[in-house]
Amino acid sequence: MTISVGIISFAHGHVLQYCNQMKDWDDVRLVAAWDDDEGRGRSNAAKYGMEYTPHLEDLVGRRDLDAVIVTSETNKHAEHCVAAAEAGKHLLVQKPMALTLEDCDRIIAAVDRAGVTLRMAFQMRCDPVNQRMKQLVDDGALGKVGTIRRRHCLNLLFNEAFVSGPSRWHIDPVANKGMFMDDAVHAADFLLWLLGEPVSVMAEIDNVLTTCAPDDTGMAVYRFRSGAFGLLYNCSVTLAAEITTEIYGDQAAVHHYFGDGVSTPFAPEGAAPLKLYRRGQPQRFEEIRMPIPKTHSERIAAVPRPWIDQLKMDAAPDCDARCGKVSTAMCLAAYESAAAGRRVLI
Repeated sequence: MTISVGIISFAHGHVLQYCNQMKDWDDVRLVAAWDDDEGRGRSNAAKYGMEYTPHLEDLVGRRDLDAVIVTSETNKHAEHCVAAAEAGKHLLVQKPMALTLEDCDRIIAAVDRAGVTLRMAFQMRCDPVNQRMKQLVDDGALGKVGTIRRRHCLNLLFNEAFVSGPSRWHIDPVANKGMFMDDAVHAADFLLWLLGEPVSVMAEIDNVLTTCAPDDTGMAVYRFRSGAFGLLYNCSVTLAAEITTEIYGDQAAVHHYFGDGVSTPFAPEGAAPLKLYRRGQPQRFEEIRMPIPKTHSERIAAVPRPWIDQLKMDAAPDCDARCGKVSTAMCLAAYESAAAGRRVLI
């Protein structure tokens, strides 16, 4: 079975990683692309042997197209997702799903009406190390989980090419709101994945080292229905780091190293990404050895394979449009909390 794929916009650079993977797969055919930047659209479509069309309706209306990847600027997601869903196309959607809950609802309604599937492009769910932590939580190996702390960081705002080049839409408050919205949404979905639905948040979000974007650093404390705390630290001006996740339960604790863009380059050869301490064992951490990606790009490149497999099996996505709405709500509530200086219900 071959899945025919189209691209809606090359604005978000992650789509190039997806296409680099899929172009060589026997079960995928990269068919056509649309982009409102014609030069960008034509050049990238040619790179991957795809047809380019300047008309979105022509792309989504193609009968030889099974699915599309939506990687346009975030504020355009609702328009593009609705158009694709109404044309009967399955969707892979870049994060965040949208910038408002109203737009999230528009997307959900369109997907439900059309009977198509939508999968969010959260690479953290595709990382085997994160999957192992999820397994430890779900299997009860940690006992009752009380706290998860996730540090999810970048150094992009120290990169002049990012700030002033074609990617500068990421720091446009209209196109993408801010860097916390752009990147903390990964960690928000990670907490949702491990802990379930959140109920409230208290947050601080601001510029602390730069002024080129609406914000460069944010910290949020979430409470979940289970009573657990989720501590989210997101920073776009982190030069270097190592530990990314800590999970504390009443039977064990696990620490995760080298799990994001600024920590991966510091992973020494043969390092263990996870260290586990179990109640009652000698006072030492047990190393859980697994491969660590050589670059963060490897994590991003892992996104399309489970999506294609899901479509081939006619299965429901593990991170659907409703998950996309919750992670969006978590970020929007954090912004509201930071602005108001109070706890906000989600």
